Amino acid sequence: MSDITTNGQAGEPQLMLQKIYVKDVSFEVPNAPHIFQEVGESEQQPQVQLNLAQRAAGLGNDNYEVVLSLTLTCTIGERTAYLAEVQQAGIFGIAGFSETDQAGILGSYCPNLLFPYARQVISSLVQEGGFPPFLLQPINFDSLYAEQQRRLADGGNAPIVLNS
Repeated sequence: MSDITTNGQAGEPQLMLQKIYVKDVSFEVPNAPHIFQEVGESEQQPQVQLNLAQRAAGLGNDNYEVVLSLTLTCTIGERTAYLAEVQQAGIFGIAGFSETDQAGILGSYCPNLLFPYARQVISSLVQEGGFPPFLLQPINFDSLYAEQQRRLADGGNAPIVLNS
């Protein structure tokens, strides 16, 4: 990558979004068709659990692939209503930042940018799967990144699980 940024200033930090794409997607309704009857008849509220993960990999030439993985599991009682998984990815050009700033960009800014795309895919999968619409609430990736850094400093590396 050149030392010239998009505005022509040499040596300044630059961040460029090059591509956003769905890397992997899956939707399962393991208890169909009986679960559709239970959805309408059950007095139990559906329980939704969101597992969230992300990873970044260098591609060379100051390019990085960031993958945001979301797994949404909806259960009614002990039975799984549906399982929706998406890996939303992007390729980012990042140059001229300090190591700390670059880590923050990859760990917070990039997932924040990818999340609306992943949320749309999840929403479409759930609705097209025959279930009532489901919209994931916004996620504070700055806070999650800070928590992840604290866990790493303490020697842990467990995935983040959010419950709705």
